Amino acid sequence: EQLVGGVDTLFGKSSKKVQEYASNAYKTAGLSANEYMDTVTSFSASLLQGLNGDTKKASKVANLAVTDMSDNANKMGTDMKSIQNAYQGFAKQNYTMLDNLKLGYGGTKSEMARLVKDSGILGKAGKDLTAKKVSYDQMIEAIHKVQTNMGITGTTSKEASTTIQGSVNSMKSAWQNMLTGMADENADFGSLAKNFASSLVNVVKN
Repeated sequence: EQLVGGVDTLFGKSSKKVQEYASNAYKTAGLSANEYMDTVTSFSASLLQGLNGDTKKASKVANLAVTDMSDNANKMGTDMKSIQNAYQGFAKQNYTMLDNLKLGYGGTKSEMARLVKDSGILGKAGKDLTAKKVSYDQMIEAIHKVQTNMGITGTTSKEASTTIQGSVNSMKSAWQNMLTGMADENADFGSLAKNFASSLVNVVKN
């Protein structure tokens, strides 16, 4: 309830979309809905500031960020917490943990500017770029572009359906969602149980 309240406060009319992303995070990010919302709320204030309060776009970019974090952790074998810490640092203009992502960029402001420039998301405008001119949403989109070019994007979702470890992680998150749903009279328990059952089938199949 506290996490949903936080999402409601930050995202307003786009809150339902964030909660929808959260309910599917067991497949897309290997996280329970609560873990997803906890992660999103930790950096959303900076994200909304960079997007001038556009909650609709912020919900999409936030989902992109969390999915990218999970994909990076899966592909590079990095601890998810250290990646979450890195993203939270970027939101505060602290780039010392950029090298946690293992994308070939060091932990400095100029290296973040180089990453955004290399991603090409700003086109010609990125030619004379400094990190001061980069908003948080642009950093997220640049990291996504670089990870896509490196073949990192989509690994969590793929592993959730095709590998033992990935499907077990997905099942654990679906189980957590079901447990939370037991204590929530507004939860669609039928869907939560169905999600858990399908994730269990994937584990057995793999």
